[in-house]
Amino acid sequence: MHFSFFHLMPWTELDEAPTQWPARNAPFRPERGTELYDTYLTTMAHAETCGFDWVGANEHHFSPYSMMANCNLVGAAMTQRTKSIKLAMLGNLLPLLNPVRVAEEYAMLDVMSGGRLVAGFVRGIPHEYIAYNVAPDESRGRMREALNIILKAWTEPEPFGWEGEFYQYRAISIWPKPRQTPHPRILMSASNLESAQFVGEFPSMVGLTLVSDLDVARSIIDGFLASAHAHGRTPGPEDILVGQQTCIAETDAEAEDIMEKALAYFHGVLMRPQQDAQRIVIQKTRFFGQEGAGEYFMKRLQTLKGRSIKEQIEAGSILCGSPQSVVKQIKRLKQHLGAGHINMNMKLGNMPDAAVIKGMELFRDKVLPEVRAL
Repeated sequence: MHFSFFHLMPWTELDEAPTQWPARNAPFRPERGTELYDTYLTTMAHAETCGFDWVGANEHHFSPYSMMANCNLVGAAMTQRTKSIKLAMLGNLLPLLNPVRVAEEYAMLDVMSGGRLVAGFVRGIPHEYIAYNVAPDESRGRMREALNIILKAWTEPEPFGWEGEFYQYRAISIWPKPRQTPHPRILMSASNLESAQFVGEFPSMVGLTLVSDLDVARSIIDGFLASAHAHGRTPGPEDILVGQQTCIAETDAEAEDIMEKALAYFHGVLMRPQQDAQRIVIQKTRFFGQEGAGEYFMKRLQTLKGRSIKEQIEAGSILCGSPQSVVKQIKRLKQHLGAGHINMNMKLGNMPDAAVIKGMELFRDKVLPEVRAL
């Protein structure tokens, strides 16, 4: 199996939950922000010495949930702080961005890193379309068209024009082109059957996160596999990634205590402002085209928030415990989902950075040797 270390770069020092979205930025202190960025980048670079195959970052807007409005800047920093680990941008919120700019920035990262980019493309969280004034109903169409532009920009040796429904360009010819051929490995996320089938149309890995039910997750993966087969591809375990909030400590009790406190801040403070905004966007738009998908999305978030740590472990929603317990949990995920890659979010909310580093090193020393060959 393969593993990635994922970071959201959260703001850790709010005394109370923001009451609305966008969250007011008055509590942000730039000097402390500089310290946090340095700590977070150092932690991410440490993933290379802890045996992780990838180090991952992503993009969010207008919220202390994540101080990462552009993960490509983080990726650029990682090209200078690491030597061999894959740089997984997980990913750019493609329908909100200029696809030519994304193609160019990803190509730069791939060349700067010596061919280590994993290119992630995601639709994002529903309310973030308000941030960039893009109609949520257009998200799927924009995603499809933008992906096709990027793939052509990466592989077409001659300038070409584009006249589409959402994007028009007189001529495209990017410099540089990616180092990997025909292009970097692609990953897209899927939270329901509709999105899994969409991912299967492209030469892409599929990524699942916030798993609330292993059987439902399995059905989403099966939808991806069926769609990929219908489009002439045969994905293997290495094409299936599952994201897991993760805490590893010396004992189960210690890990559960750390995780409980971190998730209380994560759900009760950091996630609080966007909940109402998400609900409104889902109710008033066709962000989720499939019947009932929006309701399932909101229900899944509430389910995860309402479960105890032990219930989340049992449901396969998180990895939490001693190294021995986490090994068992990883083997269970592999058995049920067939995933060949686990993306570990190990800095949850205001979790102490010392606990994060300790967990990374326990993973290297006591977990990875037991699961690498799975």
